[in-house]
Amino acid sequence: MLNVAIVGTGGIAPAHIDGLLKFPDRCKIVALCDIYPEKAEALNNKYNLDCAIFNDHEQMLASDIRIDLVHICTPPYVHAEIAINSMNAGKHVVVEKPMATCLSECDAMLEAEKSNNVVMSVIAQNRFRNSIYKLKKTADSGLAGKIRCAHVNSYWWRGHSYYDLWWRGLWEKEGGGPTLNHAVHHIDMVNWIQGGLPEEVTAMLTNVMHDNSEVEDLSIAVLRYKDGSLAQVTSSVVHHGEEQGIELQCADAKIAAPWDVKAEISRANGFPIEGGNKELIDKIESFYNNTPDLLHEGHAGQIEDVLKALENNTRLLITGLDGRKTIELITAIYKAGCKKEIVKLPLTKEDDFYTFEGLIKNALRFYEKGTAIENLPPDDITLGNYS
Repeated sequence: MLNVAIVGTGGIAPAHIDGLLKFPDRCKIVALCDIYPEKAEALNNKYNLDCAIFNDHEQMLASDIRIDLVHICTPPYVHAEIAINSMNAGKHVVVEKPMATCLSECDAMLEAEKSNNVVMSVIAQNRFRNSIYKLKKTADSGLAGKIRCAHVNSYWWRGHSYYDLWWRGLWEKEGGGPTLNHAVHHIDMVNWIQGGLPEEVTAMLTNVMHDNSEVEDLSIAVLRYKDGSLAQVTSSVVHHGEEQGIELQCADAKIAAPWDVKAEISRANGFPIEGGNKELIDKIESFYNNTPDLLHEGHAGQIEDVLKALENNTRLLITGLDGRKTIELITAIYKAGCKKEIVKLPLTKEDDFYTFEGLIKNALRFYEKGTAIENLPPDDITLGNYS
């Protein structure tokens, strides 16, 4: 039985609690921590957890409560500090997305993981979504051919009041806009499906709907891979409908999440035959439909993977290195958009954008944040629409 603490009890914490509670014989929530302890107490009461409440994570780590695993659900700018302190105290950690605000923080976290002989996983729960998992399996099967062009659609919508929360909309606190905090899911997906990072990145950033925020609310990036293939990543909180997904245009067919498959076949003049390559479409459909569903989806799926890794000393599906790759690509997008240049990967430690200070120094500030309220009204949050 693993004892679990959760630091940060805002909007995403219930997804962690719900996931952990699916495995009552394998883990128990023993502590909740938040700088607003009344929020932690409210969750404690809502879920009947009967656990300890703290307003400081260092006090929690220094307490006599046995904690094996710490889930970090705070704003991004303190992810690294809390993760490193927890690992230095001998605790395993699960860090919400994004892993950190910059590559130097990621590297410090990875060093703490290694030196303390603990395990760190970075949340990328959409790998545990059936539509994404099956898309990855289908791409890996080779039936559709090599990926030639990917369209990554991180389409979200957030009202003006979303950025009224005191830490949102500030480079120093949030670390960026939807490119970091929303498209992180989809950027992890494309890294996972492609099997690595692109060689070059170019991008444009803008803010078209939220004049109470310094950060972008829309970015469009183009990625070039070693084999010449391209990917387009749109990161947005201005898209009505929140219709997210990823489309892979492969050599022989298109496959996509939400699930779709198309395959063209050529006439003698090079134009497509009506109806396409029905035989290949049927093969791909059969492979996709015969791929077994995951037992647990979303946060529960990743939490089960973490529990299994800790129980059996096996490798995590999503490691700190995976989280770092996602931050590296996001950093390249920000550098390309802020500097208006083509950025080559990998980024080095000498790069201005390697540190948070470098990002802050070079960041485009679209508006001056005016409103800053301590807490938004408690309400449900959206975690993605792939249907």
